[in-house]
Order: sequence, then C-alpha cells, then structure tokens
Amino acid sequence: MKRRTVLKGAGALALGAGLAAPAWAQKKVKAGFIYVGPVGDGGWTYEHDQGRLAVEAHFGDQVETVFQESVPEGADAERAMTQMALGGADIIFATSFGYMDPVINVAAKFPKVKFEHATGFKRAENVSTYSARFYEGRAVQGLLAGRMTRTNKIGYIASFPIPEVIRGINSAYIHARKVNPDVEFSVVWVYTWFDPAKEADAANALIEQGADVVLQHTDSTAPQAAAEKAGNVYTFGQASDMAEYAPMPRISSIIDNWAPYYIRRVQAVMDGTWKSEDTWDGIGAGMVEIGEITEVVPADVRAEAEALRDAIAAGEYHPFTGPLKKQDGSAWLAEGEVADDGTLAGMNFYVEGMKGDIPS
Repeated sequence: MKRRTVLKGAGALALGAGLAAPAWAQKKVKAGFIYVGPVGDGGWTYEHDQGRLAVEAHFGDQVETVFQESVPEGADAERAMTQMALGGADIIFATSFGYMDPVINVAAKFPKVKFEHATGFKRAENVSTYSARFYEGRAVQGLLAGRMTRTNKIGYIASFPIPEVIRGINSAYIHARKVNPDVEFSVVWVYTWFDPAKEADAANALIEQGADVVLQHTDSTAPQAAAEKAGNVYTFGQASDMAEYAPMPRISSIIDNWAPYYIRRVQAVMDGTWKSEDTWDGIGAGMVEIGEITEVVPADVRAEAEALRDAIAAGEYHPFTGPLKKQDGSAWLAEGEVADDGTLAGMNFYVEGMKGDIPS
C-alpha cells in the first residue's frame, strides 16, 4: 500500500516536471460491453461476457469493465451506448449485428471513444468491426450431422436472414451432403437471437417433421431441452459448449472465443495504437473452436470431423470450395475455386440442393 502511494507521488512529480507519465501512471481504461441477451444465456452473450471477464483478469486494476445485458437492437442500444460514453467509457464493444446503425450514430457524437461492433460492416474513424468465421465451424457440424442422422432429416433453427446466418446454413448443408447425399435440410426462421419459447417451438416443429439432428443459430439452450425431451434427437452447442444443458444426446459445439481479441483491443487503447480495422478470424486463429466431440459419435466419424477441423485451421481447405452451384442451378464456383470474402460477406442465396426460400 505504501509503495502504491510512493509511485503515485513519483508520477505526479514527473508530470509536474513536464515529463511523460510512465505506463503505470496512466489512467485506468474503462471498457463497456452491450449485450443483446442475458449473460446467463449459455450461448452467445455468455461467451462475450467470458471475454469481458478475461479482460478483467488479464489487466487487473488497470481496467474497469461495465456491461448492460438484454439490450434490444435499435433505439434502446443507442441510449445504452450513449450512457456508457457519458459515463467515461474509453472503448465500447457492441456485440450484435443489429447494433450497427446505433454504433455509427453514437460514435459520431463521441469521436474520442473507440467503438467495436461485432458482425457488422459499417466502419468509421473510431469504429472497428470484428467477427468470426462461424461458417468454418458449421462445416464441421454439417459433417457430423450428415454422419449421425438416421432419418436423413436435419433441422436448422435460423435467427435472421442475414449473410452470417445464410453462410452457416450453406456450409453445414454442403458438408452434410458430402458425407450423406440423401440428407435434407429444413430451416425455421424465428426472427430473434434469443427467445427460448420461440426456439423451443421451432425445435419441436422440426422434430415433428422427422428431424433427428437439430442445429441452431440462436442463443438459448431451449432447443437442447426440447431435443432431450423428445429423445433420440441430436443437438449441437451454439456459441458456447452448452454441455451442462443437454446431458443426452449431444454431438459437439461451436465455441466463440472472444477473449484474445478483447484483450488485444483494450491493450491498443492503453498503448494509444488503436485504429479502425476489420477483423474476421476463424478456427486457425482460435476465434472459432470446436467443442468436445462426445462419446455418442463413433471413433471413425470423430476422426473424420477432427481432420476437417485441422485442415481448415491449417488453411489447407476452405469450406466454400467448388464445384458449387447456386440453388437455382446457376454456376457459382468452378472445380477447386474458393469463394472470395466479398461474396461470403454479402451471401444472400442458398446453394444447390437446399429447399425453400430465404425470406426477404
């Protein structure tokens, strides 16, 4: 305690003499986090909050973090971020696609505050964007789903018809069909990121249609509960492991690991090196992880899935590699051709073989 008092005094003397303050004399950085769901959702928001806690653990008393959970996309998000900026936040992480315009609006009013928007595409001098290549994890899920289904019917609970979600559906379907040409996908759009009742209803509807494997791009554990109640229906964890919510039968999970990114960006604020940029990382960089492949999966199938994961991580394989056609039969990727990031970022079509329409 005495040492801390002495150091503060030394910092004050240095500043008084016109010298630069040492790193330990810099003011505490305040980092704010805006969440679309509750921190206890077990999925998307839970993992973002784990990233926040990792920031606290890494920096200790150099950083203060604040968060607001269950903030609706739209005007409520703009108000929440405005209050954080007024409250002294140096950097604000907005963790849902629908926060995009609110981020841009608030950032214009607070040019000294740094903003980080997850999964968006609008940037400004003080706004960065970041996302994960979730479609890489969906490829592994698709392979496992195609191998594990007994009915050849796979259900997919989709949130909103945006490129991020469409990419995931296509990637899962492509890789399920590669190992099981007879597989069929049914997609239910629920128009929410987190609504356990809607997600449970969607899961039950898919199960009633014969799906014995259910994937999801929504954030609650309700589909796992519905599958367990139905029995003999396999699920995957979404954004987090979700193991404790589905003791039977569960295949694996996609885990979003945001901690390294959050630590790096807060460090950049501390160092004065933060700049607006776009980050899109995947399995290789560790932003997307494949959770434990459980014992319900046969050893040879597990090995096959792990080999695909490792090939993606090493950059030896891209989940969108031709030959691939669009749903209407038109040409898209030739043999060996890989989809470019621009096409993937704006993906608004299903691949050949998918049934149904993407809502407009």
